[in-house]
Amino acid sequence: MSQSSYGRMLDAAQGALENLLEDEYPTLELRPQKDRMQVFQTLSTFYLRYMKIFHALEEVYDQIVHPQKRRVVHQVLDGVMGRLVELKNEMVELEHSEFHYFDDLLQDFKMTPEDLEVPIPRYFVREKMRALKEREKMLAHILSKEGRPEHKSVNRPVLSMSMERAVWLLQVSERARQGRLRAHFMKTIRLEEQRRHLGSSVLDPDQAATCIQKVWRGYRDRRRVNKECLEEMIFLGMIPAQQQTLSPSQLRAQQVERRRHIIQEEHEAEYQTALVNIKESVRTVDGADIKESLQEQIRQWFLECRDASGKFPDFPSPEDGGSASIFAQKTPEQVAAEFAAREEEREKKKKSKSEKDKKVNDRKEKKKGKAKGKRGKGDTEEEETGWKMTPSNFLPTVFKGAKLYKDVWQNRDEQQNFLQRFDAQLVREEKRLEVEEELRVQVDELMRQELKNLKLVVDRDKGKKKKKVKKSSKKKKKKGRKTGKKKKKKEKDLTADRTIESLYEELVLEGFIIRPMNVKLSDYIGEYSYLGTTLRQADIEPMPSLSDVRQLIALYGILPLGSQCVHERGPLIRALLLTGPQGVGKKMLVHALCTETGANLFDLSPLTLAGKYPGKSGLQLLLHMVFKVARQLQPSVIWIGDAEKTFYKKVPKLEKETEPKRLKKTLPKILKSIKAEDRLLVVGTSHRPFDADIKPFCKVYKKIILIPRPDYASRFTLWKELLQAHGALLDPKLDLSSLAKVTDGYTQGHILQAIQTILIPHRLELQAKRPLTAVEFIPPLARQDPVYKEEEESFKAWYSRTPLGKKRARAAKASEEQAILKGKGKTKGGKLQKKVKEGKTKKKKKRSEEPYF
Repeated sequence: MSQSSYGRMLDAAQGALENLLEDEYPTLELRPQKDRMQVFQTLSTFYLRYMKIFHALEEVYDQIVHPQKRRVVHQVLDGVMGRLVELKNEMVELEHSEFHYFDDLLQDFKMTPEDLEVPIPRYFVREKMRALKEREKMLAHILSKEGRPEHKSVNRPVLSMSMERAVWLLQVSERARQGRLRAHFMKTIRLEEQRRHLGSSVLDPDQAATCIQKVWRGYRDRRRVNKECLEEMIFLGMIPAQQQTLSPSQLRAQQVERRRHIIQEEHEAEYQTALVNIKESVRTVDGADIKESLQEQIRQWFLECRDASGKFPDFPSPEDGGSASIFAQKTPEQVAAEFAAREEEREKKKKSKSEKDKKVNDRKEKKKGKAKGKRGKGDTEEEETGWKMTPSNFLPTVFKGAKLYKDVWQNRDEQQNFLQRFDAQLVREEKRLEVEEELRVQVDELMRQELKNLKLVVDRDKGKKKKKVKKSSKKKKKKGRKTGKKKKKKEKDLTADRTIESLYEELVLEGFIIRPMNVKLSDYIGEYSYLGTTLRQADIEPMPSLSDVRQLIALYGILPLGSQCVHERGPLIRALLLTGPQGVGKKMLVHALCTETGANLFDLSPLTLAGKYPGKSGLQLLLHMVFKVARQLQPSVIWIGDAEKTFYKKVPKLEKETEPKRLKKTLPKILKSIKAEDRLLVVGTSHRPFDADIKPFCKVYKKIILIPRPDYASRFTLWKELLQAHGALLDPKLDLSSLAKVTDGYTQGHILQAIQTILIPHRLELQAKRPLTAVEFIPPLARQDPVYKEEEESFKAWYSRTPLGKKRARAAKASEEQAILKGKGKTKGGKLQKKVKEGKTKKKKKRSEEPYF
């Protein structure tokens, strides 16, 4: 696509954003709404519209090369990302569920499930590629210097074997070798005999020609029919298409994209140098004139205020904006009136303090008398309250960026700027304002002294009194500041004498900093669930899909870690728990988090902590080092594998030596120290969360993502993608649908292990002669234990006891009781209560499954 095409895409996205802002601002001022379905419809509509704009803005920001336009798009993009996270948080609070479904709205907006995928901004990694490469070099250097391999080797247990077993295996293999040799010898003898018989009989040339023609025509027709049948099946989607190489046009498009990235860096470097040069030229050429004009304006203001009020005004302090607040489109009379009003307010406050103290006691007595009457009113007020949109921290940013684009860039003629370089005129205007602000500080100091001299000459007595008042107020302020400083306690830096590089090296050598695998979030394969909305409307909680899990990882982890703006202003998520059966891809998601954001990966798992930094002081030093390095090299992910071991109800005897509960007391305190400006995320993974004490466990991990086993659609896609990734040829004889059906209950790890077991190099070489079949993958699958229904039910029961699961259960009970009361409100009170109780007992019997999410 050309630059003009991306320009049109940007205009369309900005137009859609303006319409969306016009629709969203009125909802912030509406009265509380009671209809939960209508509220969810409103929120989901905004969410989908923002998602559509997010896709367009991310594509535009990645490809446009104009440095000033990219800054405007970046501002809007950060605002849209933050607003998406806010809307997701609103839907979670409303529905008491982490998973939401938009099947009906997708049809209305003519969107596909692929449009629901949260795009990962490519600038998260690309704009800090140099720092990431330097970090990789430093990590490799530290590991090579110590003589350790760069990647951790998996320590597999060595199985012991008896002497009889070893002899038996040797005998079996030797007999098999002799049998193969004997079979090969007999085959050669048989082929020689066949050649002798054929050599004795001579065919007629015509008969030989017809025989050859018959065989060739049959082979040709069978080949043609099979090809047409295969094409038809691929067209209908019954058979997956083979991997095709990229066409020349696609390769050319990729080269153009890479070239644009290089041009972006060149234009950015030119723009940065121009900022410095143009600012210096403005300072040298126009600095003196700006200074003189500011002084003349301020002197003129002195005289105008003197004529209007009869006295010289007070010069605004630097905290109030200095002389900039004087000329904010106000007349001297208005400015003088404002200063007079401020003085009157100060005097009124002093007088009203004594009166307020007297009235406090009277109000307390009246409140005690009215407390009983207010209790009844409070109940009605609670009933009248409903849902209301919480104020957004990102809408002002989005509105400001959209307005800036509309005012500056939407109607700007750039036909002459074919190379899309920076606009020097805009840079000059921006730098002139900066120079004016810098010079204004110097001018304010001069004019403040000049005003004091004028007041000393004209109003000496008034000047003395004001000085005394100011001195006394300054003393009071100083006293207040001293008392404030005493209350604050600074944390001790246990490693003040050490550099970040030395701390980083020590953590790497001890195994607390590991290299994340190069895995992207898109590699986590899973399909969208198409029945979510239908099942939820029928009061059946649907099983979430792996596509929903990807969306949550992007919204809760990748976007806040990748964008400083989103992390500071959005809902603060300090800890995230990924739980589910073994093999569903929890560790892969942790590595994908680091890969997509360029984050450091720290490992504080109980197995890694075992035997290192013993004692309370050692643990305190270790955590101080980890979080100090993590803050300096943010974004950072602190991974705690087997997170349930930290909060064991009862530590098993075999694990008592490793002390798995070392972090139980200190981890909540450390999480509280993570502030909004710290791009840190603690991620725990657990396959047995029900072994932990649920109360402290859920206090640490307030965001919990329960990952289910893959459904049929996800398993079908998994088989197809993983087989192709391992070099398999998808022949029509390979029935992927049957494989997906047979592997119900198996996780992604089970399927991957079965594929790696079968697709060895020797088997891949034989594919042309002997195509793969579904039966070959059954034996390695049979040797593995699937996720049984009892294990899945235990996960559901555990999640129903989490805070969010309890809220959803309460909401479901309340909605059912309200439905019963509305439907049978005409009956008598006694009968009604009996029916409500009967409905509760029936509901418990019918619902064997607890609320899943």
